Amino acid sequence: MTIRELYEIIESRRNSDESTSYTRQLFDRGLDRIIQKVGEESVEVVIAAKNDENDEFIGEVADLVYHLLVLLVAKDIKITDIERCLQERHDNDNKLIK
Repeated sequence: MTIRELYEIIESRRNSDESTSYTRQLFDRGLDRIIQKVGEESVEVVIAAKNDENDEFIGEVADLVYHLLVLLVAKDIKITDIERCLQERHDNDNKLIK
């Protein structure tokens, strides 16, 4: 699955009638809960990075990416907005992407 495909699934679940969908439940609980999950997953990525278990690290990164995408959808930010920002940084020879 690509990042774009996952983004589109998340976007479709935002307004779905699937009350059992974890994604829908996150949206129902609001922005503060989504932000909290991004924070929790970020910490878990850092902790997993310190270990030698790559499978665990990859799983935690996947969780973080998912929750970041939920946050993007919640804030009505498109993947293309992020891509444009990265491209501008690259074009301007920004130190973050050298």
